[in-house]
Amino acid sequence: MLDALRRGTTSWVAKILFGVLVLSFAVWGVADVFTGYREGALAKVGDREISVDEFQRALQVELDMIARQIGRRPTLDQARAFGIDRRVLSRLVGGAAVDAHADELRLSITDEAVAEAIRTDPAFQNPDGTFNRLAVENVARELGLTERGLLALRRKEEIRQQITEALTSGVFVPDVLVNALHAYRNEARTLEHFTIDPNVAITLPEPDPAKLKELYESEKQRFVTPEYRKVAYLGLTMDEVKKRVPITDEEIAAAYEHDKARYEVPERRRLLQIPFQSREEAEKAAAEIAGGKSFEDVAKERGISEEDYTLGLLAKSDMIDPKVADVAFSLDNGAVSGVIEGRFATVLVKVTEIQPGKQMTLEEVKDQVRERLAEDKSAPELNRLHDEIDNRRAGGMPLKDIAAELNLPFVEIEATDRQAKTPDGKPAIEGPDAQRIVNAAFEGQVGFESDYIELSDGGYGWVDVLSVTESRQRSFEEAEADVKALWREREVRRMLSELASKIVGRVKNGESMETLAREVGGKVETASNVKRIGGAPGLPESAVGQAFTLPQNGAGSAETRDGNSRVIFKVTEITPAPTATPEELNRIRSELTQQMEGDVLTEYVTALQDRLGVDINQTAYLRAVGVSQQQ
Repeated sequence: MLDALRRGTTSWVAKILFGVLVLSFAVWGVADVFTGYREGALAKVGDREISVDEFQRALQVELDMIARQIGRRPTLDQARAFGIDRRVLSRLVGGAAVDAHADELRLSITDEAVAEAIRTDPAFQNPDGTFNRLAVENVARELGLTERGLLALRRKEEIRQQITEALTSGVFVPDVLVNALHAYRNEARTLEHFTIDPNVAITLPEPDPAKLKELYESEKQRFVTPEYRKVAYLGLTMDEVKKRVPITDEEIAAAYEHDKARYEVPERRRLLQIPFQSREEAEKAAAEIAGGKSFEDVAKERGISEEDYTLGLLAKSDMIDPKVADVAFSLDNGAVSGVIEGRFATVLVKVTEIQPGKQMTLEEVKDQVRERLAEDKSAPELNRLHDEIDNRRAGGMPLKDIAAELNLPFVEIEATDRQAKTPDGKPAIEGPDAQRIVNAAFEGQVGFESDYIELSDGGYGWVDVLSVTESRQRSFEEAEADVKALWREREVRRMLSELASKIVGRVKNGESMETLAREVGGKVETASNVKRIGGAPGLPESAVGQAFTLPQNGAGSAETRDGNSRVIFKVTEITPAPTATPEELNRIRSELTQQMEGDVLTEYVTALQDRLGVDINQTAYLRAVGVSQQQ
């Protein structure tokens, strides 16, 4: 998932979201500033504040970006597990520090310069160099921004870029470093290798009972049963609350009439657009179209692909440039506009399809209206039920009785460990809040009421500890089967290591790899053009690493990836790195330059954060990422 995240940040959408400078700070990190408590904002950098909303928007866009890369959207729990939330906060903190420094330096940029930067950005240009407004609209739509918001974000990026260029203009990568990295990456080895079959090569004797007891005594901590808890759980999810909210047909009809505009499908038009660098060029093209040449042919003659001149099916509100939108939605189907001098470019527009707007009927949207009403009514109902439960708990009523009286879901978990597993290794409780519930259970005590926990969907849960089965040391007799398994695992590994060392010695003495492989149930394979980076099929990374320390005809062994055997390998050929082409050297130089620039920028931002001071409101942060304070 994190690899997908890194790939995602190479897109222009990511760059415009975080700024070119911020992207260079993938390694900022703010773990050292997670101290203290500050009311109000989620974070404060000097005098600049980062709001909870700002953080949550950035986090949601980040998760959306990952979803596009890997085909599924991470949950908040997964985001926390991968450190995505801290990465986003790190970027925001670093960006705020840079913006504060920009203010100190009194750096600014005019509206005209921002518009020009967008017009001349290659990401927003057609193949012929003309401005592609559709690309701007797509980026704004993807980021959920208005035109003004997009311009403000680009303004911030341009100012940060001024600082970036000033700081990194002196970065220099010497030729010797470029050549050394090329040689390191492109030197190759050819290896013969085989894997020992333990079932053929290893015969285990029966373990000595005394040895087993000795192993048990030395590894006693391995043979301890975890603490288990019997738990009562009452869950008040938002879905459960919505089911309880009474909604009449009359209310649905009234809500539909009140919000009727919400259920209007706007008129949509399928549009084509050709951008031009000047009005004169646009007028010439308009004359050609009026003379019989097709709109599409004019676009193709200018080197604009069908994908680039097709805007797609759009509502008027989808279009960023109001001038272009007004004209496009005044044309008849099949008509071509006159020359439009829009905010970003001069264009011609053609309408190829019109889908009239439509008012959805009550029957068509009844379920949507009901859902909206349920959401609106659920908050007071949630609070009412929360208070009902707490009042009964205050009166000493057990959760099971409360659940029965209020007709709420109740679960009694017979035994769970801290990992939400039963003694036989199965899940003790299902659902997105399972670990949260178990955490609360292990923070509670028998006979004491715990505070409620907040569920991931906005609901609440109550946990009572009914009994505790303490962790205990298993006797040797109880653990004997597991002790034997541990002994076998270690003994096989030891015997394989000794056998592999002997085989490597025989290879070095000139014995045939094929003969040796047959003795231990292996089959010789050849891995050609093996490089330090990228590995080779059938070979663990440790074997490849060793191979590049050996001379030709040198041999070695390494544990297999699964740890169940060992690979024997021999270096049969060493191929020096070929002479690099200028293009290859330039790529390496560019890569090293980016890394060195990143180091410079990281040091810069770290110094800014130290000077300005960074405070994180832990309570607001944990709430923003869905962590209950009772956990």
